[in-house]
Amino acid sequence: MAGATPTCTDQVLDHARRDMLLLKEGMTVGQVLETIRKNADSSSIVYFYVVDAEDRLVGVIPTRRLITADLEKPVSEVMYHSAIAIPHDATVHEAVEYFVRHRFLALPIIDDAGKVVGVVDVSQFTDEVFEVARRDQADAVFEALGFHLSSVKDASALTAFRFRFPWLLCTVGSGTICALLAGVYETTLQANLVIAFFVALVLGLGESVAMQSMTVAIQVLQAVTPTWRWYFGRLLREGATAALLGLGCGATVAVIVLVWRQDVMAASVIGGSIGISLVLASVAGLTVPCMLHALKLDPKIAAGPMALALADFSTTLVYYSIAASVLGP
Repeated sequence: MAGATPTCTDQVLDHARRDMLLLKEGMTVGQVLETIRKNADSSSIVYFYVVDAEDRLVGVIPTRRLITADLEKPVSEVMYHSAIAIPHDATVHEAVEYFVRHRFLALPIIDDAGKVVGVVDVSQFTDEVFEVARRDQADAVFEALGFHLSSVKDASALTAFRFRFPWLLCTVGSGTICALLAGVYETTLQANLVIAFFVALVLGLGESVAMQSMTVAIQVLQAVTPTWRWYFGRLLREGATAALLGLGCGATVAVIVLVWRQDVMAASVIGGSIGISLVLASVAGLTVPCMLHALKLDPKIAAGPMALALADFSTTLVYYSIAASVLGP
């Protein structure tokens, strides 16, 4: 397919260069420049990619940075260690989104083992990049709702329904479960009306934090190959952030309840529930995209409804359980 005009549904690997020059991280800058003189062709090369002993991508060096570095310096000290890469099974449309989001002139393509299998240049997709950039803001809104604009813009009403309805069932399911939980704790709600007054607020805060964590996770997953170590490290950071958010929001709402109702126990229950539920919502927002990514599903399409459903369920359960335990009956 060399020289063929790429279409959005093509595999990006079909349009990639396979003759790229890869550098070993143990080389010095001088050795690298000598290797380039002997092996590089006359085509424009913007970045050089560095691999380890097992040919896995470990870094990237812009050409300008390379030619201005000390010749005796190891490549590992000159390269950028956080290299953005496109998965080998990505489509041209997905590759274009990488270029729009990260604004690099070229990107490597890696396989499941992290090995570089090709390189694509932004000039191959110039028209597609401009088109994606134009509609990027609209797509972000629709993706959060559970579908991708490009998948439904020319579809019939029935096709759009089939595409969107299954993910909306996540919302229907979570709403039904939350209603059933409210029925289980009906006596508690009747005895403590102030708890019922703040249900919408608690759910809204949980959903907001879940969406924030999910958005960050999706962006990061496009740039790294997730591992258990990465996941738990990210979980600690997101959990710490959510705990601080929960402390701030919980204290604020507790003060509002205390001033309005002069009820210390209700204020403590509502404030404490917010703190705990925001941490759980953050975990849901991070875990759902990672799980979908591991299953080779597109987290941009399904993560929103699933993360919100899980956040609603955990928030409602925590809120009513703490209320029943502390306030009774």
